[in-house]
Amino acid sequence: LSSVGAPAAAASSPARAAASKAFAAVLVCIFEDTRGDPRVLLTKRASTLSSHSGEVSLPGGKVDQGDVDVKATALREAEEEIGLDPALVSVVTVLEPFLSKNGLDVTPVIGILSDRALFNPVLNKAEVQDIFDAPLEMFLKDDNRTTRQRDWMGKTIPVQFFDYEAEGKKYVIWGLTAHILTRAASVVLQRQPSFSELPNRPENIPTSKSLKLNR
Repeated sequence: LSSVGAPAAAASSPARAAASKAFAAVLVCIFEDTRGDPRVLLTKRASTLSSHSGEVSLPGGKVDQGDVDVKATALREAEEEIGLDPALVSVVTVLEPFLSKNGLDVTPVIGILSDRALFNPVLNKAEVQDIFDAPLEMFLKDDNRTTRQRDWMGKTIPVQFFDYEAEGKKYVIWGLTAHILTRAASVVLQRQPSFSELPNRPENIPTSKSLKLNR
């Protein structure tokens, strides 16, 4: 899910209707580190996958017919991909949908993992090569970030690329995944990014109180 993407509301109605081919959800799973700072779980997709192989992504996938809603989709996919027990995650809000360049309508679901120590990852190696976490705040900052202009739905938009290193491994978080994380960080931390993003934002952004992490 790392292709170029942006909030679906930023596309014209005809463009969105013509582009939407499938619906998906991703889990933005946040927990606090020992200093009380929020971090987010990320995966690196398996190199054998036919699409977006080896790229950084959020746990998630397409909506199944049996899913009650997008929350159920995101939690189910996270369990299938990284062994995350849905009982460990408290869903706090759902962000506005994003639309990928290849026509995938993606809804981000923000969930809180109250105790990181209770989560012992079990990776589905057919889909996930690696799992790591990153500070949520980095997706609002200029550090180790570059912007490139890319085409999306007939317009040119800024696409962010974040370089990150964890346990000696280097990752690039970009495109739709980076855009979703910047929006999630803005909502959770109640701050705007230091760089230019597309202006479309939901009017009913949850307050910081409603998104307070469990300690």
